[in-house]
Amino acid sequence: MSEQAPQPSAEGLAEPMRSRWSASVYDASHRLSDQELETLLRAAQWAPSAGNSQPWVLFVCVPGTVNHERLVAHLSRGNSGWVPRASVVFLTAAHVRSGEEPDAPAYSDYALHDVGQAAAHLTLQARSMGLHAHQFAGFDHDALADALGVPATHQLLTGIAVGLPGDPAEVDERTAARDHRDRVRKPLSAWAFRGRFGEDPVPDGLADSGA
Repeated sequence: MSEQAPQPSAEGLAEPMRSRWSASVYDASHRLSDQELETLLRAAQWAPSAGNSQPWVLFVCVPGTVNHERLVAHLSRGNSGWVPRASVVFLTAAHVRSGEEPDAPAYSDYALHDVGQAAAHLTLQARSMGLHAHQFAGFDHDALADALGVPATHQLLTGIAVGLPGDPAEVDERTAARDHRDRVRKPLSAWAFRGRFGEDPVPDGLADSGA
């Protein structure tokens, strides 16, 4: 288990949620088998979706492939130092419109929510396989969508880098430091309410308080 987990308030979570964290230093020599790639995609496939609509598309970007080259060419400066080292990167897209016209009706009112669930399932499946996953959005969305041939009915959303932790000595100091940042979350009282918005917030230590 990584030294990054568990953090305070995460001790009671089930695996693989308990030990999940977003690694930035990957072993650039590591590759996943076809079976491992399929298992990760199956995890996304079986995520909940509104009425089984499954409004997601995933692009698989393995180092050495054309899709990976397309991705690397459009990464932001901050992500170009670590994303290419991952064993695979998945790019997510949502089916947001029923037609290619800008005013076409929505394909699903919950497409973004469902894609998020598919990404979460893939991320947790990766952790259960001894891998780490790091979600990111730092890339030129329009240029990469064009390079991938994403139609107007779909919206390119995020990337999910997956792989094994690597040697910090093989990356620049800034990238290596990313894996040693304190992991802190907002308290429950900032976002969980038992009343109207902002009212009767759930306190941290709810189980101990008897509230």
